[in-house]
Amino acid sequence: MRATTKLKLVYLGVAALDTWLAGASAGSRAAGATRAGRLARAGRLVTKPALMPLLAGSFAASPNARRSPLRTTTLAGQAFGWGGDVALLGHGTRSFAIGTGCFGVGHAAYISGFLRHRSSRPFLRSLPTRMSIRLWVGAGPVMALAAARQERLLGPAVAAYTGLLAGTFATAGHLDPALPASARRLSAAGAGLFLVSDTVLGLRQFVLPAVAPGLLREASRARLDAALERTVMGTYAAAQLLLAEGAARQGRVRGREDGRAGQAQWPTRRVPCSGGRGSRTTTVSPN
Repeated sequence: MRATTKLKLVYLGVAALDTWLAGASAGSRAAGATRAGRLARAGRLVTKPALMPLLAGSFAASPNARRSPLRTTTLAGQAFGWGGDVALLGHGTRSFAIGTGCFGVGHAAYISGFLRHRSSRPFLRSLPTRMSIRLWVGAGPVMALAAARQERLLGPAVAAYTGLLAGTFATAGHLDPALPASARRLSAAGAGLFLVSDTVLGLRQFVLPAVAPGLLREASRARLDAALERTVMGTYAAAQLLLAEGAARQGRVRGREDGRAGQAQWPTRRVPCSGGRGSRTTTVSPN
């Protein structure tokens, strides 16, 4: 089994464990401090910071990823994703602002890579672009205003971040049709899941406390927080994996093209077969 496959499997296992621990930790905070919640939070100090290094290691070890034109921007997105993961282990405005900033830079890296390989079609005619604009116009101000009600400083940060998030979704869905269909589908799916993850996070963090404070009983609130947090982490881990897989698929095609180009540079000639039975084509080495 290749190192890239082993690391990917470990990533999936750690992501599943971290998703479960995230729900246990969030549920305990809503229901009051419990021993299980404290253990879950302690466990996440190990599992959450391990996610992006494992995924980046798997991606970097992949022969296809080494040839991918999205290699650098994908590794940058994963690196800043790691910074955001670590920052969001903390609580309070400062931790949230740092985490949002890290993820924002990561999205800018993904966007820059996608734009270099965009389709020649008009950008605004793309369905993902139109969807992104509508989502940003419709949900962005709501999230930003709700965040500003909790802390004024967070309003502009959330507004800017939602724009970058929508930009990732739009550019991932507007890739050059000459690229492999599987690479384009994986990239678009990853960006879409990232959008889902952060939308659920914004609803849980800002909108629900503002719209329905005290509406749910303590036990119901704990279950809801646990379910929402697991949704956030599960879709986030899947999104990063799909973005990495989409980038690696582009390297697979480049490898085939390089191989064909190399073969084309070597001359061929017809040589007679033994026994005088026709001839065959052979490649002539320049040496």
